[in-house]
Amino acid sequence: MAITAKDVQKLREMTGVGMMDCKKALTEAEGNMDKAIEILREKGLAASQKKAGRIAAEGMAYAAVIDGMGVVVEVNAETDFVAKNEKFVDFVKGVAATVAANKPADMDALMECKYVGTDLTVTQQQQEMVLVIGENIKVRRFSFFTDGVSVPYIHAGGKIGVLVNLETSLSAEQVETVGKDVAMQIAALNPRFWDKSQVTQDVLDEEKKIMMVQMSNDPKMASKPEQVREKIVMGKLNKFYAENCLLQQEFVKDGSMTVEQYIASSAKALGGTITFKNAVRFEKGEGIEKKQENFAEEIAKQLGK
Repeated sequence: MAITAKDVQKLREMTGVGMMDCKKALTEAEGNMDKAIEILREKGLAASQKKAGRIAAEGMAYAAVIDGMGVVVEVNAETDFVAKNEKFVDFVKGVAATVAANKPADMDALMECKYVGTDLTVTQQQQEMVLVIGENIKVRRFSFFTDGVSVPYIHAGGKIGVLVNLETSLSAEQVETVGKDVAMQIAALNPRFWDKSQVTQDVLDEEKKIMMVQMSNDPKMASKPEQVREKIVMGKLNKFYAENCLLQQEFVKDGSMTVEQYIASSAKALGGTITFKNAVRFEKGEGIEKKQENFAEEIAKQLGK
């Protein structure tokens, strides 16, 4: 059976695979479109196994509210320009929608869920994306909030995704600006804690110890009585809270108040209550060791030198 350019184009549009691979698959399938798709999928599965060892530290962090539920996900790829690929972005959004639809307990459960709008599992859809894009692609993590009002924020096209969860007597529209401002603060400063009440005793003890050692090494401070030094340490701990705890941090947009004060004043101005409950901050590639390529070695290897 003769394979027409129109057939090749149709298969390419259906799969996103290159022209030559589509032509080969159609030839092998003797023009049967379904069989050709199956052949490409089989090749894709083989490709995904081959590519699974390659480090995926780029990609996208994405946050959204879907059917009233706040969702944040991170999906990794090997190169930064993939984050701008329309098919990849659609896949990431589909992962978020799958989380919202299924509320999976963990990553294993998510990967077994049916990817929205298909009969494929998330694992199978991920393998399809490897075939289409030609890179190792990996759904890495997700989180969601079912209660309260969630406000999403995506920084720099997916470098950081933040989801802020608020308890409020106001509508989602009314608190959107407050939520976004808090999310931007979290994206920019990445606080260790949300509130000073979360700082554990062992963290405080460690900070105090460091401060006491610093003072004992300072001739001016070392001569001061211990109770004076203790008082100075307590003052420095307030600075520690202001630097490391979101609600005690200076509000970036208005240095005259803390984040906590900003939320309270906004609630008052809107005639309701707003309480910060929780947040999630995903930064793409966070904690993944990126492979440093030696391009000279790579070229030499390819040339067989």
